[in-house]
Amino acid sequence: MCAKLLLAALLASTSPLSPSVMAGPSGGSAAERPDGSGTRPTDVWPSGTRPSDEPYLYRILLVRAAPGRLLDLIERFQLRMAAYEAAGEGRSHIMRHSQGDQWDLMLIFPMGDFERFYAPERTERRNEALGGAGGVGREWRDQLDALVASREDLFVWGPPPDRLEARFDGMRFYHVEMFVALPGRREDLLRQREMENDYLKMTDRPPNLIFTREGGAPWDVVSLGFYRDLQHFAERSDLTPEQADEAARAVGFKASNRIGTYLRTLIDYHHDTLAVAVE
Repeated sequence: MCAKLLLAALLASTSPLSPSVMAGPSGGSAAERPDGSGTRPTDVWPSGTRPSDEPYLYRILLVRAAPGRLLDLIERFQLRMAAYEAAGEGRSHIMRHSQGDQWDLMLIFPMGDFERFYAPERTERRNEALGGAGGVGREWRDQLDALVASREDLFVWGPPPDRLEARFDGMRFYHVEMFVALPGRREDLLRQREMENDYLKMTDRPPNLIFTREGGAPWDVVSLGFYRDLQHFAERSDLTPEQADEAARAVGFKASNRIGTYLRTLIDYHHDTLAVAVE
């Protein structure tokens, strides 16, 4: 094992772990490998990427523009996002589909949690700001009806806003992965996404931010990857196939070419989308 992988494996084995992970899926001292190839010590489960560590609620809005109205829709949403931030609601983000799924725009709005977001004083302050940026209630819905062909709303738990802002900083190209888990496999799917993040770190690739569903559209887990541009996304690792397999085994996969095949045993369906920042 190369020095970088050895160091990463040692760090992984000594990092703090949550009680549920230490117990393993069945409460024992060891857990089956995700691919069913045997057992492995539970102290190599990844840590620190689970959204429930510091849960923060976001609204994800996916919209497909009416024919010929995409630029109009972007302009309206940019005005809306500025008013949202001016009301003290934090910075929202917008990205534009490049290839993959059917939506044109993905917007991410910070909320915190439902109780605080819909508190009377906060709602009044927000509605006052949004009143000058398209209105609220029926007035805003009527405007969207003329601009939007389809839409999906999804409420998700994710990392706190400072971590989200740090990942958006300087990154203009995004990889959006959205998954619907098979019945009873939602936790396994989340665990797989965390393990894959550890693999990405060990192979010098940027890890994803992970979001988990609270309500709305059916997507159980959303992973968001951040890159400077298409070239950054497409960069190849300098590791040999043997080193990549060592990294995969260190985080619990059978081999690097089994990461995706294991993922497919956990999901009903998924969508992948490449997107770019809206200028």
